[in-house]
Amino acid sequence: MVYERLLSARKKTVGAKQTLKAIERGQAKAVFLAQNADRFVTEPILRLSTAKGVPVIQVDSMLALGKACHIDVGCAAAAITEE
Repeated sequence: MVYERLLSARKKTVGAKQTLKAIERGQAKAVFLAQNADRFVTEPILRLSTAKGVPVIQVDSMLALGKACHIDVGCAAAAITEE
């Protein structure tokens, strides 16, 4: 399952803004992006991740990503900051 790594992470960011900040600071080890999220939200994260060499994992839905992050709503992006 693609979410196992996210579920077992010691620290993570949840949401587009926090994920973008973690990538900018060099803290993100891996980034998860929901494919059904708006492109204007995910595109800056994808570009910065690629530029910084952070692996990007595409997941199917915002709702499933939110559940993997232990929140009750959908989530466009998340990042692992500590394994």
